[in-house]
Amino acid sequence: MKELWGRKVLKKEIEHIEQAERQSQKLVTMQDVNEKTIQCLRCGQLHNKNTVQLANRHYFCPACIQLGRVDTSHEFYHLPEPNPVKRTVNFAWEGQLTEGQQAVSNDLLESVKKGESRMIWAVTGAGKTEMLFETIHYSLEHGFRVGIASPRVDVCLELFPRIQAVFPEEPTILLHGKMEEQYRYTKLVVCTTHQLLRFFQAFDVLIIDEVDAFPFVDNELLQYGVGQAIKQTSSLVYLTATPTKELTKKTAQNKLKTSILPARYHRRVLPVPKLKWCSKWHEKIKKGNSPRTLVTKIRTLVTKNDVLIFCPSISLMEKLKEAVEKHFPEVPLACVHSQDPERLEKVLKMRNKEYRILLTSTILERGVTFDGVSVIVLGANHDVFATSALVQIAGRVDRRKEFTAGEVWFLHDGCTKAMKEAIKQIKKMNTLGIERGLIDEM
Repeated sequence: MKELWGRKVLKKEIEHIEQAERQSQKLVTMQDVNEKTIQCLRCGQLHNKNTVQLANRHYFCPACIQLGRVDTSHEFYHLPEPNPVKRTVNFAWEGQLTEGQQAVSNDLLESVKKGESRMIWAVTGAGKTEMLFETIHYSLEHGFRVGIASPRVDVCLELFPRIQAVFPEEPTILLHGKMEEQYRYTKLVVCTTHQLLRFFQAFDVLIIDEVDAFPFVDNELLQYGVGQAIKQTSSLVYLTATPTKELTKKTAQNKLKTSILPARYHRRVLPVPKLKWCSKWHEKIKKGNSPRTLVTKIRTLVTKNDVLIFCPSISLMEKLKEAVEKHFPEVPLACVHSQDPERLEKVLKMRNKEYRILLTSTILERGVTFDGVSVIVLGANHDVFATSALVQIAGRVDRRKEFTAGEVWFLHDGCTKAMKEAIKQIKKMNTLGIERGLIDEM
């Protein structure tokens, strides 16, 4: 019954149910908090009994219903994770870490050896994934179970083949809501943070990538899932380029050990966004026009690089695409968003240089890398562009070793606090990188 090791799942999710009935532990799905309140033990959410009572007088949880309905007539099936057994694991990575990356890698390995948690605060494009490899290898060789989770499916899809390439003989599984593969037990798991709700005291080492990203950030349900998924003695690792106030507060109070890497491996400064006034951009797009400032900026940037244009809403983006096409009829372009069924294909085409211009929602603000791009944020003063989003968007530029003179432009008709904070944060990291001798240029 390996499929139940470290899992907490419903009967309908189990392939060999007769064997599970005989061998597994049964856990309650929901528990009374008091006369009026009941708690779901998959997602931790509290509910008023009057609002979640079914016709058969059982109670259900609406908060995590997308994973399959939990109610008090059900039980969870579970088997404890077996004790770690040391073994040999093939480690196929031949890359070389920079001085800054190696220092962070060493810190992380030391934390895992001590069974303590750590935040890695590294700028976008710093090579966070590569800094994990030594720790993952150590953990697997010591029989630990390792989970790597991200709030975004896109990030998981990009991360999975990279992990597989480094540990080519290690059974690894990728878990997300649209997966077609049947669940199987592996010591190395890559998954979305929602999938952690199906684990229980499973992981010795759990790495949460993009910890500040939607939908994980400030989400009590998903954070409860993390707490349930790790063993009582374990290492929880947070990866981020834009830490939340809660995590920075814990760092300041010495409640969370933190390693900071303020520079990319290629030792160049982070591109600092430039501001450009774009009068009444919203009204012009709604009328089916492309702002002149935008057209001029695209014309300049596309002579050197491909161009990513971030738009504040899907409806505006689709109107803008038609307007931009009129000005650049010979330039291959497309638009992409979270609901686009061709999203993955379009991203691949942009990587392969089949598109020169790609208009996008914030779905591409993180977790994707394109060679030779410049970035425009149209309407950077819109509410959807929080400080963390703007820092991540700026981080799409100049990620590769080869320098392509990529630029970042915030087009706006009113400078916001978020815009100023994003620029301030990027400049601060550049200053810190220079002070620590990790950057070769001013």
